[in-house]
Amino acid sequence: MCTRADIGNEGGAGPTAEICADGLQYYADALQGRPASGECPRCLLDLGLVQRVPDGTLAPIPPRLAAGAQMDHMERAIEEKKNALAAMRAAIAQAQEIYLDSYGKGESHLIRVVQGANAISATLSAAVHACQEELLTAQPGGGRPQEMLDKALASDLEAIGRGVSQRTIYQHTIRSHQPTLMYVEHIAQAGGEVRTLDEVFDRLIICDRKVAFIPDPSSERSEIALAVEHPGVVRYLVGIFEHTWQRASPLRSFPSTRLPPLLTDEVRRAILRHMVNGHTDEAIAARLGMSTRSVANHMRWAAELFGSRSRAQLAYLIAKSGFLDDVSE
Repeated sequence: MCTRADIGNEGGAGPTAEICADGLQYYADALQGRPASGECPRCLLDLGLVQRVPDGTLAPIPPRLAAGAQMDHMERAIEEKKNALAAMRAAIAQAQEIYLDSYGKGESHLIRVVQGANAISATLSAAVHACQEELLTAQPGGGRPQEMLDKALASDLEAIGRGVSQRTIYQHTIRSHQPTLMYVEHIAQAGGEVRTLDEVFDRLIICDRKVAFIPDPSSERSEIALAVEHPGVVRYLVGIFEHTWQRASPLRSFPSTRLPPLLTDEVRRAILRHMVNGHTDEAIAARLGMSTRSVANHMRWAAELFGSRSRAQLAYLIAKSGFLDDVSE
């Protein structure tokens, strides 16, 4: 017996075109004048194939007559949807003209400024939600805050679930940051790929190789981003990502305390390379996504290894020793 109370179409365009097996049998019995066995299935009532007459009984209605009223209702609903769609397209076209005019003539609208943390977050969320094929991201700065990870996880899993290929580059230091590792584990289990590198060029998000988001180099704070839709620039950024991806190390396991020895050596060499080039501990920490204290610990290790008593002497001894010669730039 058809007992669905919600047999109507969710869009409000009328009843479903399905009839249950009991409904077909009930309709056949009614047409032949045979006594009804049980209640009339809901699907027959919703389709108008059986209607209640003035004396309170139910009478079968010829399909063409029943369909006429039902189809008229559906056609009106479809026409209303078409009109609403046309109105939306017209409104979007008007907004697009204003949008392009606001960025001037030529190709200047292909690189636009997004200002403010909330505006950046909303723009990125919309872009990721619209992504259909591929999402490439580079996330420097080491471990990410739990709140940010929770928000990103839901969005990224939803994208992977609808078939979007996702690849992400982090810095080696996230391999000892448990919250980020938990996020990465969920992403990897869903089918995403994650690799790490000692130093990532900068934050980058590329959706479907059509639009890229990068920080504004002129802004010291993270409240100004550039949305890039220029095909040539996007291709260039994809090339940088692919080159970095090839150099990065796959993250296939999820340790919780220390980096693997080889990656520890790689991080240490990166720290010393920046020190030799004259960077402070604070600058090195910012570039490698780690704490200043961790940088200082590596410096003490190097000072003991080379027997130096000053930073300048340490830089000289490291450069002279060839310790960094096998590290590719």
